[in-house]
Amino acid sequence: MSLIPTISSRGSIRATFITAYSAVTLAQITNALPGALNGTFAVEFRTSGSGLTWIAGMFMMGIVVFELSWGLLGDLFGRRKLLYAGAAVSIAGSVLAALAVNTEMMIAAQAVGGIGAGILFPISLSMIAAITPDHRARAKVIATWAGFLSLGAVISPMLAGLTSQAFTVPGPAAGAPNAFSGWRVAYYIAAAIAVAVLVMATRAKDSAAAEGRKLDVPGQATLALGLIAVLFATVQAVDAGFGSTEVIAGYVAGAALLVAFVVIETRTRQPLVHLSLFRNSAYSITGIVAVTGMFAFLAVCYSTSVAVGGLALAEAWKVGVLFVFIQGPAFAFIPVVGWLIHHVAPRWVLTAGFAFMAASAFWLSTLPLGTPEAFGGTPWAAFIPPLLLLGIGFALTVGSITAVAINAVQPQHIGMASATTNLLRDLGFALGPVIGSAIAFGVGATAFAGPLAGILGGAGLPAEAVAGLSHVPPLGYLSGWDGVVAQFSGQAAASGAPAQAVNGMVKALASVQPQIQGVAGTSLGQGFQTVYLAAGIAAVLSAVLTLFISSRSSAPTADAVAETTEANAEAVQA
Repeated sequence: MSLIPTISSRGSIRATFITAYSAVTLAQITNALPGALNGTFAVEFRTSGSGLTWIAGMFMMGIVVFELSWGLLGDLFGRRKLLYAGAAVSIAGSVLAALAVNTEMMIAAQAVGGIGAGILFPISLSMIAAITPDHRARAKVIATWAGFLSLGAVISPMLAGLTSQAFTVPGPAAGAPNAFSGWRVAYYIAAAIAVAVLVMATRAKDSAAAEGRKLDVPGQATLALGLIAVLFATVQAVDAGFGSTEVIAGYVAGAALLVAFVVIETRTRQPLVHLSLFRNSAYSITGIVAVTGMFAFLAVCYSTSVAVGGLALAEAWKVGVLFVFIQGPAFAFIPVVGWLIHHVAPRWVLTAGFAFMAASAFWLSTLPLGTPEAFGGTPWAAFIPPLLLLGIGFALTVGSITAVAINAVQPQHIGMASATTNLLRDLGFALGPVIGSAIAFGVGATAFAGPLAGILGGAGLPAEAVAGLSHVPPLGYLSGWDGVVAQFSGQAAASGAPAQAVNGMVKALASVQPQIQGVAGTSLGQGFQTVYLAAGIAAVLSAVLTLFISSRSSAPTADAVAETTEANAEAVQA
């Protein structure tokens, strides 16, 4: 916010504040909805592991890849115009999600919704900061903005759970698809809020700060495409394996594009990122923990969503309650964390927060996963204490990361340091479900292979049938049993097997369905326990690294207080 903005004389200041607060609440509601519904999507869409990963990660990808450009475009062309665009895109994404009938349509909806939220987050903040030039007053309104953002994170899981509970119309028979799934109402409500934001924005004040600003198209293009290629390769590895041609090609293309981005940024006069910032050891450490620490947080969130909603088959409202314990502390502790950051060296706040997150992840890794509670599995309420620890850790770290980063650089670089740190933080958020899925489904498939072969062989199925069915991942047997049977019988018939033999194999397979699904669940449970363990290790690594940040570089300066408040507010958008 170092540039002096031009502010339109038209419009209402009050309407600007209402619009900005409503917009950021909307963006966070749509951001958090998929996390509370992953288990529901697994059952309803019968999606694969990579499909679930795309649903969870695509929204964050839409935010991350253009994060450094939306604010710049608002500066150049007017923030109200960008807000119109963000609200309109959010309407489209929410309606598309509400109408989704399969995994592919939901992934597309998340891509659209992520772009909309990616516009609303920075633009809503810029609009209220522009009309509040006094630093003390700005700190207060930005803290309020952060409160509404956190409120969206609390509302979203409850909205998902309550609409699923209240509006779902079951199918005509047991096991039949729902006549109507209540979670769709949550997305229709989000679309209605977006319409209201669009209407309110017509009365808001416009602002811009075009002087000295220029869009770095080559840098943005190479960064966006490089991140997309790397994330695509990691998601595809969930089903295809890391040795597959498409995964290797994705990593090679992503690496080449990111190298090109670095070269471009070192040669352009107005780069997206001043790479010289990373010569500062405190800033470099902060950048690393922004990725590793937030990876740990989102990996735990994603694993909990699938383990409780998808494997334990808990109702959506129960998953929603768990996410309130995760997100609630970030809202409740805003005054406490603000005081700590300004009165205690933020590195100590960071270390404590990551320690809480590590304790949460290690605790969760000890819980038996993969068996529904009705059949003796871990009760959903057992997740509450460790997830509360996670929420406290997140509240302590998410704002402190940016506080340390901007206090480690020169005043003229505060804005870029904040934006770059936010990008790295959101990259960590995107990597959480992506890498978490690769670990969970990879470990689960390995653990599943031996017992599955034994069960199929014991059922009297021929060796070639056992070999074919062994390639089906455990999630396929859990969420798509009918599809597995149909594909198996079709392939057997196509290979020339007599109809009587095919029917016999299908009956044999049906006789061991409970055994197969039980082993599939516990195998995936082992996979998600491994993700919790990996998240705990990442959090420990982050806590240790923060100890190497010097006290001097992390001590807040008077000139940075307002910028720190703004950056901390931006950081809560997880």
